Amino acid sequence: MHLEIITPDRKVFEGEVTAAQFPGANGSFEVLNNHAPLIAALKAGDVTLTGGAGGREVIRIEGGVVEVLRNNVIVLAEGAVA
Repeated sequence: MHLEIITPDRKVFEGEVTAAQFPGANGSFEVLNNHAPLIAALKAGDVTLTGGAGGREVIRIEGGVVEVLRNNVIVLAEGAVA
C-alpha cells in the first residue's frame, strides 16, 4: 500500500509499505493491505513502517490524523522526526 507522512512544512515519507503501526489517540493499531476505510486521531509517538523486504523504519510524530482509503494511507502530522 502507498503511504505518505506529511507535516505542515515538508513531506517526511512517501513509499510502499506492507504494514504500518500507529499511535492512535485511543491506543495503538496496525494497518495492512486492503484495510477497511478509516480516519483516526493520532497522539505523539512512533509510526513503525514495514516494507516488502521485511525492512522496518520508525518515524516519530507529534500527533495528527491518519486516513486509510483503497490502499492509500495519508498521515497529516503536526510534526515529525524521521
